[in-house]
Amino acid sequence: MPKTDPNCKINLGLHVVGKRPDGYHDLQTLFLPVTDLCDELEITPMQTDSPAATMEQDGIALDNAPEDNLCMKAWHLLHNEFGIPPVHIRLKKNIPFGAGLGGGSSDAAFTLKMLNGMFALGLDNRGLEQRAAQLGADCAFFIQNRPAYATGIGDRLQPISLDLSAYRIAIEIPEGEHVSTREAYAGLLSERFGQPRPDLREAVRRPIDEWRRLIVNDFEMSVFPSHPAIAALKERMYSQGARYASMTGSGAAVFGIFER
Repeated sequence: MPKTDPNCKINLGLHVVGKRPDGYHDLQTLFLPVTDLCDELEITPMQTDSPAATMEQDGIALDNAPEDNLCMKAWHLLHNEFGIPPVHIRLKKNIPFGAGLGGGSSDAAFTLKMLNGMFALGLDNRGLEQRAAQLGADCAFFIQNRPAYATGIGDRLQPISLDLSAYRIAIEIPEGEHVSTREAYAGLLSERFGQPRPDLREAVRRPIDEWRRLIVNDFEMSVFPSHPAIAALKERMYSQGARYASMTGSGAAVFGIFER
């Protein structure tokens, strides 16, 4: 049966530029894939006359029903457009949710890619990205799954060259911490929207020891006051020798970049 391992991502910097008329926010961020932490995804064609796909989940318990999972929504999207037959999806969750690591978005994008191959739909990366964007703001990133500068709601992608092979990336979440996207956005100060700051594409070209003053995640100002354990974890990573540390996405995960 076809198997794959959807990986997580981290954000190198995250600027909230402003609020859009549709209620979403315009962002500027650098997405970086991290392949050391992955879910496990299997998709099997069904041998029955069932009219719809089925799904089972194990690993980390999720807070939604299988039929509401983004993997199922990815199947429905392609089923409605191309008439693909039902499949059985098995997902083992290893990437924590509510952590800013993009695990659900990765699962959805990898499902689209697997179904495209299984049923010879002939979609190229652009076609897959267009459909992934319908499932979630950062789903499109995981189609090509390479470092990218993202704008819009995270769906406008510009590939960048970034070599961190001399470093390892450690990811941690303080025990018991969970930050909803709604909570993170609610704490943002709108008067900061659009303030000038370093261009992230230029900032990552600077020596890594300069990143601490150049590359900022706006959500830290929103999240840290009510989640001091997350702020403390970031400082602990610096005390342990991280060359750069930050919360990723809207939290609660923190990553540190260490020399190998």
